[in-house]
Amino acid sequence: MRNELLGGAALLLAASFAFSLGAAAPVPQQGRGRASANLPDGPGKDEVQRYCALCHQLTNIANSGGYTRQGWVELISTMVALPKDQSDVVVDYLAKNFPEQPRPRAVVIPGPVKVTFKEWNLPTLGSRPHDPLATADGSIWYTGMFSNVLGRIDPKTGKIKEFPIDIPQSGPHGLTADAEGRIWFTANSKGYIGRLDPATGRIVEFKLPEGARDPHTPLFDRAGMLWFTVQGANMVGRLDPNSGDVKVVTYPQPRSNPYGMVFTSHGTPIVCEFGTNRISAIDPQTMKITEWTLPNAETRPRRIAITSDDAVWYSDYSRGYLGRLDTKTGQRMEWPSPGGPESRPYGIAALDDVIWYSESAVRPNTLVRFDPRTQKFQTWVIPGGGGVVRNMSVTRDGNIAIAESGVNKVGLVVLGG
Repeated sequence: MRNELLGGAALLLAASFAFSLGAAAPVPQQGRGRASANLPDGPGKDEVQRYCALCHQLTNIANSGGYTRQGWVELISTMVALPKDQSDVVVDYLAKNFPEQPRPRAVVIPGPVKVTFKEWNLPTLGSRPHDPLATADGSIWYTGMFSNVLGRIDPKTGKIKEFPIDIPQSGPHGLTADAEGRIWFTANSKGYIGRLDPATGRIVEFKLPEGARDPHTPLFDRAGMLWFTVQGANMVGRLDPNSGDVKVVTYPQPRSNPYGMVFTSHGTPIVCEFGTNRISAIDPQTMKITEWTLPNAETRPRRIAITSDDAVWYSDYSRGYLGRLDTKTGQRMEWPSPGGPESRPYGIAALDDVIWYSESAVRPNTLVRFDPRTQKFQTWVIPGGGGVVRNMSVTRDGNIAIAESGVNKVGLVVLGG
């Protein structure tokens, strides 16, 4: 029970994190942040403090935006298995003191494309799956950030296998695969890069230089070098898997918060800076940073995708826009997201030069399709709720894998019905 509480209660953070603005919040660690908020007095307060403060600050509850009673029941069921009498006490307290607040509505726009959703509940409660990864063998991997595991789903059978990380509280965040099928991940809470051999379950740790404390997004280039962003430490790094050598460079402006990453057709890493309104290119040889400034000072690009013309598409998390940066000409364009300025666009992917992303603040989350040729949107409600879709991954057969963080699910969007 204690392990379930430790792994699960922290998922309350996912509900509140989706609605924060500006610079990214620090990633919580298990057992950290026990500071008590000024919770209202009443029956259930002690239980809420006892369970939830194991993993995160209680202010995350107050900042969650609230839920209906049934909403709290459903959320808690993804986090921890409590006896019914204790669950009722906790839910009654939360529903009374933190009722659902007004949220952006899910705007459903019909269109010509048909999709179906497959969703899998993860075996460990409170995993907070962060990033999905569709691999060449047809599997879908995920990082269980709060359960300290990497997971693999067989979409054909629904079978799920989890690989525990033997370094406690690593906080696995982003992940990618090498040519040999090994899974690489960023240990966001422990500040290292990990490599998993799925055949043996063995994990190798690659230590990062001092100060590179919170690696975020990893991605291999065509030469087999692993690039990664280091958000809070304001760095971007490069790891040679053969030698283990690591080089990092610091962004020229403080609190740039380098976040998502893609590569151009020429192999240049492109990074979005979530702490400001900039997107940057990294010279693959010298690691020199060159930046583009986006038109609106309030823009906060959180994730990016790239199309075959080397245009970078960004989800403007703070303003509720979809944006496009032409890396060849510097031209910038923007479109209001269907859910409006508070919709919080987040996870994004490009598939056959069409843009797909999720609005993370509408409840339930929406899946959005934007066709650059027609400049038209089409949207769907994510059946399982989404619970903040932080990242997406395109599968080998042209579908889209998503991690539904706050509801402890991984999903597959199957195009064509």
